Amino acid sequence: MGAAPGAPTGISAAAVTLRGVGREFPTASGSHRVLDAVDLDVAAGSTVALLGASGCGKSTLLRMVAGLDRPTSGAVEVAGTPVRGVSGRAAVVFQEPRLLPWRDLAGNVALGLPPGTPRAEGRAEVLRWLETVGLEGFAGHRPRRVSGGMAQRTALARALVRRPGVLLLDEPFAALDALTRLRMQDLLDDVQRGTGATVLLVTHDVDEALHLADRVVVLGVPEEGAGARVVRDVHVEAPRPRDRADADLAALRVDLLDLLGVPRAQRR
Repeated sequence: MGAAPGAPTGISAAAVTLRGVGREFPTASGSHRVLDAVDLDVAAGSTVALLGASGCGKSTLLRMVAGLDRPTSGAVEVAGTPVRGVSGRAAVVFQEPRLLPWRDLAGNVALGLPPGTPRAEGRAEVLRWLETVGLEGFAGHRPRRVSGGMAQRTALARALVRRPGVLLLDEPFAALDALTRLRMQDLLDDVQRGTGATVLLVTHDVDEALHLADRVVVLGVPEEGAGARVVRDVHVEAPRPRDRADADLAALRVDLLDLLGVPRAQRR
């Protein structure tokens, strides 16, 4: 796995395991089951994309891996250790950058440093990750002075400065314009291949999943009133970095869109 230009090393990738994971939320009339008996293995150093209809529990699953939520049933493990509370082995990038407006970009990235990091070492780490995501000249800029894509690059650097074993991405590029989104996908691919981090990506974009992931896992609800389960687990054999015009990827795209029930008239 070749290193991306300028990518810091030292990330120790961690495997993720879900066994019989279910999640219910209380309602006025009882409860609402979102996930039901989900089994999933994510190998250390791999990239897995989660697809499925809105509301099927993709983000909930991600939050449980991060320790931001707890399953109603079943177990979640990171690196063989049960997740009980916020996991120090995982870092999350959300759809919104969630930057503090009163801090410059370097200050926002520094928020991700592990507790107790010496000041000089931390500063060097922050600058290395800003360089990795192409923001070496913007360390002193406040969030309001940079574009949406640059803000999201900062959020990615903030997650990576922790050197997480698992990088969790919850539709991180959904709010970006089309060209910026493609560039961010390529950046993420470069960084993942350069660091070897485990990546679990939630997306609604089939093309994004096929461009980035070693496996595409589709969540679906088998019947009304049930929670979502894994209904398809697709291994993407094409080597990375990938050509978006690859004919094999185009065939997989059609299969996944059919599975997701996207009408042909709505496909681009």
